[in-house]
Amino acid sequence: MTTDILQNETDPEWRRWRLEWSIPIDVTYLNHGSFGPSPWPVQRARKAWSDRLEAQPMDFFIRQMEDELNAASEKLGAFIGAAASDLVFVDNATVAMNIVAGGLKLSPGDEVLLTDHEYGAVQRIWKNACREQSAKAVTCKLPFPITDQQEIVEAVFSSVTEKTRLIVVSHVTSPTAVILPVQKICDRAKERGVQVCIDGPHALAMLPVDIKELGCDFYAASCHKWLSGPFGSGFLYVDRKLQSAMKPVVTSWGGSLGSRPFRWQDEFNWIGTRDPAPFLAVPAAIEFLEEFGFEKFRQQTHQLTQYARQKISSLTGLEPFVPDSPDFYGPMISLPLPPLPAEVQKNLKPNQCDPLLEELWDQHKIELALSHWSGQRLLRVSCHLYNRTADIDKLVEALSETL
Repeated sequence: MTTDILQNETDPEWRRWRLEWSIPIDVTYLNHGSFGPSPWPVQRARKAWSDRLEAQPMDFFIRQMEDELNAASEKLGAFIGAAASDLVFVDNATVAMNIVAGGLKLSPGDEVLLTDHEYGAVQRIWKNACREQSAKAVTCKLPFPITDQQEIVEAVFSSVTEKTRLIVVSHVTSPTAVILPVQKICDRAKERGVQVCIDGPHALAMLPVDIKELGCDFYAASCHKWLSGPFGSGFLYVDRKLQSAMKPVVTSWGGSLGSRPFRWQDEFNWIGTRDPAPFLAVPAAIEFLEEFGFEKFRQQTHQLTQYARQKISSLTGLEPFVPDSPDFYGPMISLPLPPLPAEVQKNLKPNQCDPLLEELWDQHKIELALSHWSGQRLLRVSCHLYNRTADIDKLVEALSETL
C-alpha cells in the first residue's frame, strides 16, 4: 500500500486543511459518511445567504431567490453532468426518494426491486409505497462477500421479472460502504425497459458522477456528505419525461413568486416560507473541493481508509468482504467485528446502540458508525480532509483495549 500522501499532524498541508473545519481538536471524527460537517467557507456562505434574506425578505423571495436557485442548479448540474432544468433542490436524499415514491404510479402486482444492501429508510419508503398501491417491494440478495462487479449485476437482474417497474439501487451502499456498478445496471435496465432510481448521497464527490452518462431515470442525493455542503441541502434529478408526475411532500401554492412562466421546480422551490441558504451554499462546497482537487481528494481519502482496513483487519483477524481496490470502496469502508458476547446482546435494550459505539465516544472521543447488518457486526470508518493516519492509529488503539 502506498503511503506517500498519507498525512501526519506535522504536515503543513494537512494542518492548513484541518483548520478549515470547526470540529473540536480533541474529537476524532471518523463519521463523515453519516453527518458530514461543512468547512468554514461553506458555513460562511450559508450565513451570508441567510443574512441577505434577513436584510430584505420581500425583495429576496420575490425578486432574487428563483434566479439564485437557478444559478446554484447550473453549478451543481455542471458538476454532476445534468441540465439544471432537470434538477430540483430538496432537503436531503430521503425527501428526494419520498418524492419519487409519491410520483411513481404503480398498478396492483407491479414490483419495485431493491437490494439487501439498501439503506433502511429507503426500504421503508418503498415498502410503504408498494403496500399502498397493492404492488410488491422485492429485495434482491447480493453475493457476500463481494468479489466481482458483474456478479452484482447478474444478481440484480436474476430478480427482474416482467412485473418489475423500477430498480432502486445505491451508488454507494450505506451499511456496507460498497461501490455498486450502477452504470452496468442502468445499461441493462434500459435494454429491459425498466426504470432506475439511484440512491446516491455517498457518491457525490466520493466518485465522479455523470448522470447523463448513467442514463438513470431518477437520482437522489444529499450534499452534506462527501461534498460537505450544508445540512439541509440535497437534490433530485428527474428525467424530463417523468417530471410532470413529481409532486413535493408538502403542498403549497405551486407557482413562481416572481411571475415567471411555470416550471416543474416551482412546486418544490416554494413549499411555504423557508430559508434556501443551504441550497445556495452548495456552489461554495463544490468550489472548496475544486480548490483542493477532486482526484487528489479521492486518492488521499481512499488511502486513509485503506490504512484503516489494514490496521483493523490485522487487529481483529477478520477478512474484509470486498477486494482491496478503489473500484469497490472509497473514503468509507465497513469492516467486520467479532460478534457481541451473548450476555451483552441479551441485555441490550430495544433500540440501544452497540455498547462499543458508546465506549469509543465516552472514553476516547471517537465518532464513527457501527451497525448490525445481515448477521454481521460492521464498523464503518469514514475519512475526509481533516483526518490523518494518527486518527486511525488512535481508533485501533482504542479497539485493541475494548475488543
